[in-house]
Amino acid sequence: MSASLSVSVVVYHPVEKVLRDTLVSLRQAIRLALDIGVLAQARLILVDNGEVPGLFEPDDYFRIFGEDSDSIGMSCHSGHGNIGYGRGHNLALFETTCDHHLVLNPDVILEPDALVRALEFCASHPSVSLISPRSQTPDGSPEYLCKRYPALLDLLLRGFAPVWLKHFFSDRLARYEYRDETGQGDFFSPEIISGCFMFGRTDVFRALNGFSPRYFMYFEDFDLSLRAHRLGKLQHVPTVEVTHLGGKAAGKGWRHIWMFARSARVFYRIHGLKVW
Repeated sequence: MSASLSVSVVVYHPVEKVLRDTLVSLRQAIRLALDIGVLAQARLILVDNGEVPGLFEPDDYFRIFGEDSDSIGMSCHSGHGNIGYGRGHNLALFETTCDHHLVLNPDVILEPDALVRALEFCASHPSVSLISPRSQTPDGSPEYLCKRYPALLDLLLRGFAPVWLKHFFSDRLARYEYRDETGQGDFFSPEIISGCFMFGRTDVFRALNGFSPRYFMYFEDFDLSLRAHRLGKLQHVPTVEVTHLGGKAAGKGWRHIWMFARSARVFYRIHGLKVW
């Protein structure tokens, strides 16, 4: 039986070319899934977290889907202001009636068969709650989206340490990021997956009440991942491939570092502090 899929993309003053490239790749992936027959219905939900009404014009991006707009439903939430990444996606999660849902960053490029592989895997593995893709950076280097439970030291090393110190702790960081498993293209069950591409059944997201509103940005995906384990295992699926154009909080200025630290504090208060 063919499935239905909704995709939510939360934007905040997006870079036009990057968002267009993401949506072009999404259109191609949806079209292939529809043509093959693993997908019967698709819906794109854009969520504009910008504070200035009218600055983001969703119709400019909906036109990317051209003739496919007849088979892909599209809608946009706007005017609510910057409510945060997780709460933005929740607007879509509690609106959709589709079987499956994809939480997608506006800077993730999907391979054409990414959705086909994700839908096929979910259909044959009902015990899996959420899946994470194999990701690379624009230069082709592997990106490690899966994580173990983060010790405070891991976060400081990964985000802020100089290169020589990261090299000294390279074995530790490799274990934290599942580098061996990811590099070998293994299927494995991580503790935590990234919210830049988080695919699963809609009833899983709803049973978890979506992302926690306690987080404005950062760690909302860590929190949801840990809660999702009670509904089924998380799975890294290397046949689902994407390219992620994003960067780390430390490279985005002091405001992002402050938001990262605030969310880390919330995360550890809820789930428990691990220092080393």
